[in-house]
Amino acid sequence: MDCGVPFCHSGCPLGNNIPEWNHLSSQEEFKAALDSLLSTNNFPEFTGRVCPAPCETACVLGINEDPVAIESIEMALSDMGFAHGWIQAEVPESRTGKKVAVVGSGPAGLAAAQQLNRAGHLVTIFEKADRPGGLLMYGIPDFKLEKDKVERRIELLKEEGVIFKCGINVGIDVSISALRTDFDAVLLASGAGKKRDLEIQGRIGRGVHFAEEFLSQSTRRVLGDSLALESEILATHKDVIVIGGGDTGSDCIGTANRQGAKSVTQFEIMNQPPRLPKHPRQNQRPSETPWPHWPSMLRTTSSHEEGCAREWSLQSVKFERNTQGQLESLITQEVEWFTQPSGRKDFRVIESSEKRWPCQLVLIAIGFSGADATETLAEAGVAINAQGCIATHGDTYQTNVAGVFSAGDVRRGQSLVVWAIAEGRKAAESIHRFLS
Repeated sequence: MDCGVPFCHSGCPLGNNIPEWNHLSSQEEFKAALDSLLSTNNFPEFTGRVCPAPCETACVLGINEDPVAIESIEMALSDMGFAHGWIQAEVPESRTGKKVAVVGSGPAGLAAAQQLNRAGHLVTIFEKADRPGGLLMYGIPDFKLEKDKVERRIELLKEEGVIFKCGINVGIDVSISALRTDFDAVLLASGAGKKRDLEIQGRIGRGVHFAEEFLSQSTRRVLGDSLALESEILATHKDVIVIGGGDTGSDCIGTANRQGAKSVTQFEIMNQPPRLPKHPRQNQRPSETPWPHWPSMLRTTSSHEEGCAREWSLQSVKFERNTQGQLESLITQEVEWFTQPSGRKDFRVIESSEKRWPCQLVLIAIGFSGADATETLAEAGVAINAQGCIATHGDTYQTNVAGVFSAGDVRRGQSLVVWAIAEGRKAAESIHRFLS
């Protein structure tokens, strides 16, 4: 490629050796390419499917052409690895006798567990859900990440010696203090579970739900679980509004369409970002996000293409319900954004801009605001920072409590799967040094 300095490295939180395995792939040395990929990425079968590929936006070729399809190559290599039996369980030759408890089985917890297990430590993962995988299992729809891919990786980890204990909510069923007594180190990787809510009139009641509830139920149906009829959340034959313009909102759109929604509309309080031109040479990135940074541009997913109306600069004001308490509509106001003298962006409401949107189901997908169960963390003496996440000392991933570490969204805030894997790997390095 003659790309000179490969900026894809700066775009990838994992520091994947992208030019190396791209070159090996071009030479059809696929086994060697996969080995290079696996040296930095524990789960390329996940990132190759759900990562937004910041490496591609940093690709040197992306300055004036379409970038290299790095994510697609990554997925192809991982699928080839499983198909040819190149990806196998790696059981450590010896054990250190040290025991580590990992709280949470999302990508951060799984990556840390695999690294620590391969270093010879005895790792037990505690998961409050009935299946391991965290948001990989219940937060990402099957049409983006098939659950057999998650289950396949879990089985490999079990073969390697990792122990999974599901249905155990740390802080309720077992305390963090008890884990400190029974284990030599504890890693808190339970995700940023505190959901952002819309505290407006009419919020409480059927018909308005968090995206995670909706997506989790949909996955359970796909997996064949039975659900109580009175608690089912279905989009079938309904006017659905999704509040939130991120990936989770997009997942809700695709799921609602698959359930046979009458209509799907997505609301976003921010202004509509600039559209990507049809030809890369016409690409004019916003000045605040120049190459090789992640550009602030309008992104249209396959879920949007399947059918969805998109509305921008709207603030939700009130949910309207009938006398039986059933959701009937959502009232919004238009907003306009401006920059304050301090440089901070803010918005003002446009007068007389109220609009009524008929709906029978509203899904809130406006993100997460930090660690959940902060009372449990406080009881264990674990410090929380100003962002509502677990505080750690520099790059050690260690909390203020000796032997207790943290990684992933619960430490850095809501982020990407690739960042969670990177955090899990780095936390595992720190824990290994601590145990040694």
